[in-house]
Amino acid sequence: MSRKPMQAKAEDKARLEIVFDKPQLLGRLFGEFDQNLVAIENRFGVYIAARGNKLQLEGEAEAIARARDVLTGLYNRLAKGQEIDAGAVQALIQMAFEPTLDGIIRHEHEAPPIMIRTRKKTIVPRSATQIRYMEALARNDIIFALGPAGTGKTYLAVAQAVSQLITGSVDRLILSRPAVEAGERLGFLPGDMKEKVDPYLRPLYDALYDCLPAEQVERRIASGEIEIAPIAFMRGRTLADAFVILDEAQNTTPMQMKMFLTRFGQNSRMVVCGDPKQVDLPDPSKSGLADAVSRLEGVEGIATVTFGIGDVVRHPVVGRIVEAYEGRD
Repeated sequence: MSRKPMQAKAEDKARLEIVFDKPQLLGRLFGEFDQNLVAIENRFGVYIAARGNKLQLEGEAEAIARARDVLTGLYNRLAKGQEIDAGAVQALIQMAFEPTLDGIIRHEHEAPPIMIRTRKKTIVPRSATQIRYMEALARNDIIFALGPAGTGKTYLAVAQAVSQLITGSVDRLILSRPAVEAGERLGFLPGDMKEKVDPYLRPLYDALYDCLPAEQVERRIASGEIEIAPIAFMRGRTLADAFVILDEAQNTTPMQMKMFLTRFGQNSRMVVCGDPKQVDLPDPSKSGLADAVSRLEGVEGIATVTFGIGDVVRHPVVGRIVEAYEGRD
């Protein structure tokens, strides 16, 4: 590598060596043109040099310790047969700055990692809040997931639902959204009922196709194992043996939310996702999501997980966009 060492104060300067026992993984660990190492260097202000199956880190002691944790976490994922990409690198870098995560990255190989397995991929958390969310998805009956776009609220809920459908712990997967336009007025849409509501439900389809092969999605929808419908279709039903997800829940009214939550049946799990700051109702103060969270706080079996700007796991610019808008608001 031709990169030059970062300058550090003499009293803070430290060196650390990491030895990897599977040199064949290092090409993927480093990334094309060493892009993963460059990202780690730039974020922590350290210098990384490769020598055979060893990496030498130089910089401030705390910075090289965090860089080591990220490199070790990435290497462990590769050693388990998982792939890493730029998003995974950025996620582990972000997690390394979380003081509550001490040991989660560093000792990932010593305990069963938190993950969701689907037919197409194995999903691991990309932020501290995602860890708490994935734990809640596996443990609680009803989960409220609140926060801005791009934090993985709906995606992880769909992945957990698909995982439980595959293993047979639930018989059905029910995905729902309120049919409310995000600031547009679409008028009278052509087609039958499914064609009219499908545009509102497209994000749920996208998450499904990312977790299951397309032919399985279509087959399970045709058989009724997977149902995607607007919230109005939930009235009068009892949803037993099902994993039920309500997306864009901030656009429900309090009465709609009460109706939806009381559909909960035996051996079911329910996840309610939404961003309280993105209400598209005529009167944003009458959101069923905020009303339900305030009423149900502390109720046994119900968990609330709140994501922030720092949990955005899409392209980094998405986090900066969200921050700019929320700062202006």
